[in-house]
Amino acid sequence: MEYEFRRNSLTGTFLATFSMDHEAMGQWFSEELGPDLAKIQQVLDVIVEIQTGKCDAWRMIGGDFTLDLDQEQARIYANALGFEEEYELEEAMSLYDAESEAYCGLEDLQEALVSWYEFVQKGR
Repeated sequence: MEYEFRRNSLTGTFLATFSMDHEAMGQWFSEELGPDLAKIQQVLDVIVEIQTGKCDAWRMIGGDFTLDLDQEQARIYANALGFEEEYELEEAMSLYDAESEAYCGLEDLQEALVSWYEFVQKGR
């Protein structure tokens, strides 16, 4: 999983871009976490709790995206996911939702969060 962090020079907004199949993570980092160091630290602390067996699973519901953590993986998905139930599609068709959901290993998310924390901290 590759990612890039940058700051918009005009607006000052912190932006995260993740590789294909992980685009939802970039949106989650940018929109749900943003520059909130306390929120980033909260997720990092929960990951450690899961890794040490103090917690089995955890969920953070945001405005647009939800983060689900368990002992093996992290899942980030749009709160509006599930729209395919509202529409009846022909058999060979499906709705494009690759930018609405992403999975990664818990350690991969932890590494990205540490990098995001450091990036935001330096940019303040």
